[in-house]
This record gives sequence, structure tokens and C-alpha cells, in this order.
Amino acid sequence: MKKSKKLIPATSPSITQKEIKYVAQATRDGWNENYRKYINLFEEKFAEYVGRKYALATSSCTAALHLSYLALGLKKGDEVIVPNITWIASVEPLYYIGAKLVFADIDSGTWCVDPADIKKKITKKTKAIMVVDLYGHITDMKPILKIAKRYKLKIIEDAAEAVGSEYYGKKAGSFGDVSCFSFHGSKTLVTGEGGMLLTDDKKIIEKAKYYSDHCKDPEKVFWNLEIGYKYKMSNFQAACGLAQLERIKELVGKKRQIFKWYQKRLSKIPGLQLNIEQPYTKNTYWMVTIVMDKKYKINKEKLMKEFLKYNIQARPFFYPLSSLPAIKQEADTPISFDISSRAINLPCGLNITEKQVDYICSCLKKIIT
Repeated sequence: MKKSKKLIPATSPSITQKEIKYVAQATRDGWNENYRKYINLFEEKFAEYVGRKYALATSSCTAALHLSYLALGLKKGDEVIVPNITWIASVEPLYYIGAKLVFADIDSGTWCVDPADIKKKITKKTKAIMVVDLYGHITDMKPILKIAKRYKLKIIEDAAEAVGSEYYGKKAGSFGDVSCFSFHGSKTLVTGEGGMLLTDDKKIIEKAKYYSDHCKDPEKVFWNLEIGYKYKMSNFQAACGLAQLERIKELVGKKRQIFKWYQKRLSKIPGLQLNIEQPYTKNTYWMVTIVMDKKYKINKEKLMKEFLKYNIQARPFFYPLSSLPAIKQEADTPISFDISSRAINLPCGLNITEKQVDYICSCLKKIIT
């Protein structure tokens, strides 16, 4: 098999003349009284797209999550139930405020947090539940909303990886007291770096805005009431995001098309499971993922190294958070540990071609068989 001349990256955005035009425009006129022109537009249009009342553009999804925790009033010693499978950014801000993480297992049918395990982990100190729409599949929200209502818990939806996904016809980011998105360069909708906080609660958005810009007194210039943060998005990023949002149907469509290319080639290989799409969801397949049967006797690190020999960049399925040196905490989450050990993300950047997918699948077959 002839090796690919260029590295096939795990992710890549789709940037057109529209994004270039909008960013150039912001460079020319996004100053002084227009310093929030594109930010305001992006917030308004994104909130409308998701179906939320309020939006706050931020410097990253991590920043949006931190502001969410602050706005919800979470504090030191409060317990927050989180899935053990997600990127560390979902939970890092909980450490900033001194909250205690309680790890729940994932559901094998969604790879998202298991509602039944959430219920088992609730104590008198539990104040909130974080759900993560992993790799584009939305968490099963109905039972979680019931649990939250019964125990009077707040819900934060980390929809960083799921822009455009749907749950019973409602968009990712529609759920919980607060939801957050990422526009990192690896995501479906990009601004380079950046994020968005969404809510339907006016008090939450006002508190988030207050903390995001140095806790300034609205009546007195340069008068800071508390120690705050600088989590603002720039006009340039917002302009790029605005252009991407206008193309969102196309971007989501391409992600789903890429998954179909892989599905066509890999679904008949025994012992390989691809991403799930439950009947009540629309998965945007941010990352195309395969879980390998134990019979293949190859772990994800070895498989990624083998792929690199063919100039293919794959990514590991997230490691259980509790296993990371940064966290190192006991967690009774067997499904998280099992699936993570046998799964990788295949290249699925928005610029990938069907011919490249064909090459990747051929290389995979050669490596594992």
C-alpha cells in the first residue's frame, strides 16, 4: 500500500472566503464604538440557533464553564456529579472554585453519563450535575432532568462537541440551567479559540457577564467590586464565528457525510463498533470513533503509532478523568475504563476526502487483521 505523502490530520476546520471577508471587515471597522459589533451579532444569532434566550461569547469553553459554575453559586466543598469520560476542561474550573468531583459512569448505549449511576452518586452535599454531549451525541436528558428536579440540583450541559446535534428535535445546548460550547479550531464551528455560555435565566447571564469582565461597577468607570476574570471574545473571532454559523447546515452535513463514508467501509468488519445514534437523537459525529473488540489484542496507543507509519493522525478516546495524574481519584466506573481502553478517534476533519477515508480504512484493516 502506497503511503500518503502528507499527514492526514485528526481534525481540520472548513474556512472559506466568507470567513476571510467577515474577519477582514471586523479588522477594518470593529473598533471604538464598534468594539462589540460582531460579538453582539454572534451572541444573538447563536442563541437564536440553539433556542436560548441569552448568550455570552467567551475566550474559551473552559471560561464559559467557569463562569457557569460561578453564576450558579457553586462553592468550595459542593459536590458536582460529572461523567468520568470527557476532556479535562469540563472539570478544571470546578477545581478553581474548590468543588468536589463525584465521578459517574457512562452509558454503553450513548457514551454519555449514565442517569442510573447519577442517581446512585447523589448525597446531601450534591449541588449540581454536569452532562457532556460526547463526540456529538447528546446525553439522555429526560431522566436527568427528572432527577435534578426531584433533588433540586442544577444542570450544566457541556455541549462543546455537539453543535447542531439534536435530542427529540431540540438542539444541543437547549438543556439545563446553563449550557456551554467550544469553538476551538478542532470543532465543527470554529473561531480559532472561543466559547459560548447560554441560559434562559436573566440572573445567571448577568452574573456571568459581571465575572467575565473584571467585576466592574456598571455605574462607576474603573471601579471593581470583586476580583473577576477576563474571559471576553474578540471581534475578529466573533466575525469568523458569524460566518461559520451562516454555514452551519453545510458543516453539520459534511460531518454526517464523513461518518457515512466510514460506516460504509467499516460496519461489516466483525468486532468494530462505530459511533452510536439513538433513535431520539441526531448525532453530528464531531469525532468518528471506533471501539475495538478485545479479540484484536491491540491497545489504542499502539494502534495510533501504527497509523502514524502510514501518515495518519488518530486520537485516543478520552481517558477516564479519575485516572489522569492531574486528578488521580478513585472512581467506580467500569464502563468508562473498558470503552476508553479499546477506542480511538479516526481522522474526520472537514477537509477530508472520501478517497482519504478509503485509504484510512484500508490501513486500519491491514493493521488489525
